[in-house]
Amino acid sequence: MELALIRHALPVRIDEGTVDGPADPPLAPVGRTQAEALADWLAAEQVDAIWSSPMRRARETAAPVAERLGLEVHVDERLAEYDRHATSYVPIEELKAAGDPRWNELPERPEEFQAHVVAAIEDVVAAHPGQRVAVVCHGGVVNAYVAHVLGLAEPIFFLPGYTSISRVLAAGSGQRSIATLNETAHLRGLG
Repeated sequence: MELALIRHALPVRIDEGTVDGPADPPLAPVGRTQAEALADWLAAEQVDAIWSSPMRRARETAAPVAERLGLEVHVDERLAEYDRHATSYVPIEELKAAGDPRWNELPERPEEFQAHVVAAIEDVVAAHPGQRVAVVCHGGVVNAYVAHVLGLAEPIFFLPGYTSISRVLAAGSGQRSIATLNETAHLRGLG
């Protein structure tokens, strides 16, 4: 089976102190355009199921894909980002560009985060043998699973682009391999 691990589209920025409780931003206008481009791209493929993180930015990215393909979105809490309880959301690209050290922060308990991500994705694999499944989630989730497949010690090792697709082939024998990493061809021409 083939997993298409997709980072959500660009959400709006939510600064510290502007919301009560965890920040769970919607997509920015550019993010909605990215999600539509993703839906157009995946409409040319056979996708059998769509899974999503419960976080708003992931669900709003999955929605146009599901609508275009006539599929229901399955939500799994374990696909949420490691900072799901943060009271702000600043795109990591902004943090990196500003030299803010938060851009390179790891989950508080990386092994625990990676373990529940791997369990969630392996449950998706088990539920869809021989199928192609899109999993809309977060950069940390994509990193944690891909690092697991590659056998890397660090669970966070690259910065997936917004709506990027990383494909993992999952054999019934248990073998996992990376087919592609960080595909963004569907975003060409969006600026």
